[in-house]
Amino acid sequence: MVTFELNGKPYSFDGDAMTPLLWAIREGAGLTGSKFGCGVGACGACTVHLNGEAVRSCIIAVGNVADMKVTTIEGLSDDLGHPLQKAWIAEDVPQCGYCQSGMIMSAAALLSQIPAPSDEQIDEYMTNLCRCATYQRIRKAIHTAAKN
Repeated sequence: MVTFELNGKPYSFDGDAMTPLLWAIREGAGLTGSKFGCGVGACGACTVHLNGEAVRSCIIAVGNVADMKVTTIEGLSDDLGHPLQKAWIAEDVPQCGYCQSGMIMSAAALLSQIPAPSDEQIDEYMTNLCRCATYQRIRKAIHTAAKN
């Protein structure tokens, strides 16, 4: 059994410790906001925070997060009240929406480190992939959230 904090609450995963964190979150805890995209940590659809840092949950074994803090998109805000969630809506960022929870989680980690990032810093930090290519709207939403 692996115990960790999930969105501010204690959580115990009773499966194989080698299970990817993504599946412990989605299948074990029933939190489906984090998406499976590639399974190799390249796309970022599965991005969550691990002790405040953005990580790709598809390539981290759940056994490696024992006693750590994991935050998913569901834990960012329970009412879409986070400045990034508001900015994402205001700037009409999502097209298909599949990658967006991972994008928001990466952007939240960025803003926690750099409260007012430049375009260059956003481009360097935001390595998540968006098949719909909404990168300009993502950058605009990050700037909007940084102002709030």
